[in-house]
Amino acid sequence: MRRKEHFTIPGKYILFALTVLCVGAMSVSFLTDFDGGFLNTASGYVLMPVQRGINYAGGWMRSRVENLEELRIVKEENEQLKEEIAELTMENNSMLQERYELEEFRKIYNLDNEYKNLNKVAASVIGKDTGNWFHMFLIDKGYDDGIRVDMNVIADGGLVGIVTKTGPDWAQVRSIIDDMSNVSAMILKNSDLCYVRGDLQMMTEGTLQLNELRDPDSETEQGDKVVTSHVSAKFHKGILIGYVNEISTDANNLTRSGSLTPAVDFEHLNTVLVITDMKQQVDNEQTN
Repeated sequence: MRRKEHFTIPGKYILFALTVLCVGAMSVSFLTDFDGGFLNTASGYVLMPVQRGINYAGGWMRSRVENLEELRIVKEENEQLKEEIAELTMENNSMLQERYELEEFRKIYNLDNEYKNLNKVAASVIGKDTGNWFHMFLIDKGYDDGIRVDMNVIADGGLVGIVTKTGPDWAQVRSIIDDMSNVSAMILKNSDLCYVRGDLQMMTEGTLQLNELRDPDSETEQGDKVVTSHVSAKFHKGILIGYVNEISTDANNLTRSGSLTPAVDFEHLNTVLVITDMKQQVDNEQTN
């Protein structure tokens, strides 16, 4: 079946007709006063809404441009404030670090004065074994600085440990909390002898073993100071180890045992003092 053809007017004829119409309207407007009446009124109805729309659109666009400009200024100010905050944060961190270092130096100075009869070298901790505790660690001073094996190490007003290895510019320290550590000690107030043994398992509760205390009169009580004893082969006499935490009589009814809270914070060691005078050397000088 043949499809029905649709009649269409070519576009060029439509354009020509519109052109003629516009030219005719212009001629009539020019030759007569027709535009002052009907055309003017008609244009008012037609053009005024369009003008209002254009004005509204222009105002909206201008407002948007102003808002975008304000947003750009706000973003620039925000970036500037971020930079200033970052600078202030860095300055604050630097001040906190300087304050922390000052406190460390003050502690070291006080500790140096506390044991002023002994020669000492300050050193920084540069490494340690895995785990939370500084039970084995390295310092940045070695035999080139006069550090030798068996030299005592102190910090925070108390005994840290003893040097076990040395290199030209480093040394290894075993602290008193290490499982291999065993320090001859005594109760300061009555000089009763005992032993302080390292125990990393007990250190999870912040304590060490206090064993074989010779306390026939049961004078020792919680809070008593425990220091290194005069019979120790490697540790200088009278260095604070810690404080009695709890104590009880052993099954043999001859000795007492319990736990001790160390004086040193073995979780946050940063700077230490190495006593460069050997224990035997000092004992010999005092004997002579």
